[in-house]
Amino acid sequence: MSEHVTDISASSPAIPNGSAAAAILASGVGILVFAVTAFAGDKSPAIKSDLIFYRPTGPLSGVAAIGVGCWILCWVLLEWRWGKKTVSGKSVCAASLVLLALGLLLTFPPVVDFL
Repeated sequence: MSEHVTDISASSPAIPNGSAAAAILASGVGILVFAVTAFAGDKSPAIKSDLIFYRPTGPLSGVAAIGVGCWILCWVLLEWRWGKKTVSGKSVCAASLVLLALGLLLTFPPVVDFL
């Protein structure tokens, strides 16, 4: 008995992945903004005092608010541009991983002290 296998990927239309790509890339941008803001707050006393949005938490409140705000703004803008489109998942994931790596490096104390 022979088994008939049909490749449906060639005959079916591509499902738009723009919404998922927007979320993935926006998360990478948010991570990098969070790290850059934390780095700037650590290096500059003026920026550190400007980042105090809620006194009991200190500058962490501003770092978190700016990071989350940029993440949401980036997500909304990318969703608006890519929502119904098919984009390169590999490129988006690679870019997001690079942003994640840069963000992690900027929060690693030996790297921050070196800069």
